[in-house]
Amino acid sequence: METKDYIIELRMSTGMTRKEFCEYFEIPYRTLQDWELGNRKMPDYVLRLIEYKIGVEKLAKKK
Repeated sequence: METKDYIIELRMSTGMTRKEFCEYFEIPYRTLQDWELGNRKMPDYVLRLIEYKIGVEKLAKKK
């Protein structure tokens, strides 16, 4: 799976819109948009931090 697809999947697992996700994680909207479209690559450490925060705060919705 490409990183951009994983970012989208991660965001969708929280049930948040792009705007809500950006506000919660304090990421500029345009930056997240570029990451999800594959125009820019999300730094690996940022991806790991977001995964960690989602896990710790139990933001992911149960399937």
